Amino acid sequence: MSESRPVPRRESPWGMPEGDHRQPKAHRCNDRAEDVIQACFEGNPFKTVPGPFKLFWQCMRSKPGEEPTEPYTYLQLDPPTREVKLE
Repeated sequence: MSESRPVPRRESPWGMPEGDHRQPKAHRCNDRAEDVIQACFEGNPFKTVPGPFKLFWQCMRSKPGEEPTEPYTYLQLDPPTREVKLE
């Protein structure tokens, strides 16, 4: 996941601690997990889930910045890209 999408927040009955302005950040493999969930509703799950799940599993086992760059199967998002670090 190259860019960070906003994460929805819920109101807490306890409020926010004073001076705590941290914002939640989505997990780097969150879009892959959403692709697997969407695959569950796209016909026969035995045929639609294995491909997206394989990419999700590769993402979870990869190091940050080394996530798979294959396009999403069911989500209408741009495929993830790797950031090239110039040194």
